[in-house]
Amino acid sequence: MNWNKGLLAGVAAVSMQVAVPVHAQMTAPATNAATQTVDTAVANAIRSAADGPLREFYAERGYRPLWVASGEVGAVALGLISHIEGAAVDGLDPSAYDPDDLREMIRAASGGSPETLARAELTLSQAFARLVSDMRRPRAEMHYAEPELQPGAIAPADVLRRAARADSFDEYLTGMEWMHPAYVGLRGQLLAARQQRQIPSIDVPAGPLLRPGDSGERVALLRQRLGLSGDGHYDDELAQAVRSFQHVNGLAADGVAGSRTLAALNRGLDAAPRNAERILAINLERARLLPDAHTRHVVVNAAAAELSYYGQGERQGAMKVVVGTPETPTPMMAGMIRYATLNPYWNLPADLAARIIAPRMIEGHSLSAMGYEVLSGWTREAEVIDPATVDWRSVAAGKELARVRQLPSARNSMGSVKYIFPNEMGVFLHDTPSRSLFDKPARQFSNGCVRLEDAERLGEWLFGQRLAAETKEPEQYRHVPEPVPVYITYLTAAPVGRNIAFFPDVYTRDEQAMVQVAAR
Repeated sequence: MNWNKGLLAGVAAVSMQVAVPVHAQMTAPATNAATQTVDTAVANAIRSAADGPLREFYAERGYRPLWVASGEVGAVALGLISHIEGAAVDGLDPSAYDPDDLREMIRAASGGSPETLARAELTLSQAFARLVSDMRRPRAEMHYAEPELQPGAIAPADVLRRAARADSFDEYLTGMEWMHPAYVGLRGQLLAARQQRQIPSIDVPAGPLLRPGDSGERVALLRQRLGLSGDGHYDDELAQAVRSFQHVNGLAADGVAGSRTLAALNRGLDAAPRNAERILAINLERARLLPDAHTRHVVVNAAAAELSYYGQGERQGAMKVVVGTPETPTPMMAGMIRYATLNPYWNLPADLAARIIAPRMIEGHSLSAMGYEVLSGWTREAEVIDPATVDWRSVAAGKELARVRQLPSARNSMGSVKYIFPNEMGVFLHDTPSRSLFDKPARQFSNGCVRLEDAERLGEWLFGQRLAAETKEPEQYRHVPEPVPVYITYLTAAPVGRNIAFFPDVYTRDEQAMVQVAAR
């Protein structure tokens, strides 16, 4: 089910994603000697004022400012304030970051002395680092297979380094790129849903383009429609709200309200699921556990039965998967994909060996003809044994256990490859010969592992080249050049393009979470 984002995103515009003019804050050369003198004076003032964790970051960049350019605090700072003012949706207290004080400091720094600009620069960086660190702090549970994946405190210098390395600091802040894209989309929807109850539904009449500097009744309606005061003209605050709305609705983010922008603003909401806000809030906490899109990683959404892989600030690919049944659910967990196994065996779960293999052996079938073999145990040292030495009737009755494995072949349930992220739960990603399952809208059919629609494509992304077995020998290992984190999550609400999609709560985890929230 899709929930149209048109009107909803407009309500969230001010606080979700704030697009602002691009200022030459880091790379553009000074336009004249006077500007260069001001920038040098600000850098010197930062050198004198910076201390503690911030000094490390600024020292590395020669004390060049991040927020100040050409003697002015860039408009990107207003974007930070907008994020702060919407921080309640993140489970944070906006007042803890003093947005009113930040606004006043920005006003005081306008045309101010280098010392005043340096003070504003450092205060903005401190508030930004705190906000990012607090926003990334997990509040939901996930099993971490390796200690290095456990969330921890983020040093302010690391927060600022990541932002400064972005191609555009404006875009990094606008898109909240320190969070996962799923988090950003869910946050905007939840913020908008909450604000929708407070903001009247207002249509802005069609007419000439509305642009910065304009005033009048249509501008007043536009301001109210985007959650701003109806008093005032088409100022910078309104322009950035319009840009944000345009950005999340796939329109050219020029800050000018033309016919397409107004049409999107005036669209109504499709019916949302019952408890939509609570569902969004629950999934927001799950999405908080995911890294940003600049971190190379894989995400499996068991609720949607979909795998996505990310890097370089964006989703780089996706495919369908098959995940666990409601009786054998795929767990929420994180691990490091460290190697691939080509021509893999499939070790049957003991219950399947008892239910499927043992009856056929009792009937007189050949184990090798079926493509299986039996081993002496479950240790690494276990050896292949003669099937005739196994009491298959006791295995079928559940009195004895048998370790049976399927030999590599076109029929092998693991397909041609499996990707291993070591974990005690025995979960991994693997190929499969059962292709018809990917045509089904609901794909919860496995015993907990994740079957891949296109295992070859994932291998090319992980290894940077096509994987191929050198011989027909079983269990050929290939180590991933740079181990890649994989996060198996459960998002029953997730952004899909400009829409939000809701998926059935097949594992009843939303239901359990709602009960826990209600009991608090």
